[in-house]
Amino acid sequence: MRKLVAGLFISLDGVVESPGEWGFRYMDAAMAQRMAEGIAQADAILLGRETYIVFHALWAAQGDSSPMAKFLNETPKYVVSQTLKELPWQPATQLSGRLGQEVTRLKEQPGKNIQVPGSPSLVASLLRDGPRQQSPYRPKHK
Repeated sequence: MRKLVAGLFISLDGVVESPGEWGFRYMDAAMAQRMAEGIAQADAILLGRETYIVFHALWAAQGDSSPMAKFLNETPKYVVSQTLKELPWQPATQLSGRLGQEVTRLKEQPGKNIQVPGSPSLVASLLRDGPRQQSPYRPKHK
């Protein structure tokens, strides 16, 4: 079964922002290497509605100017939203059903990891209500 792997630009005090707002100024060779390793292990992207909109504006125009831009622009994106009417940043598929069921279905498909870049509200929802496979970070449910 595929894994969901979240990557957030988050400060020590819990502030999560778009990388364009503050994260890029802290980018160094070691961080770029870790990001490259993570995207090499993924072949799908899961995004929340807001992150999809922000990332589309940030990354789509960059083409393949960096490994991250190339990955985000070319990799299939699964967008969790009840309200988006269109998905101009392709390839993209809207997920509007029950989150846990939709994510379980994605995880059951063959492939590499599913990357969750940003999307802090989505990550919080997944931790709270997502698929119930046991992980080392989640206590066993009774």
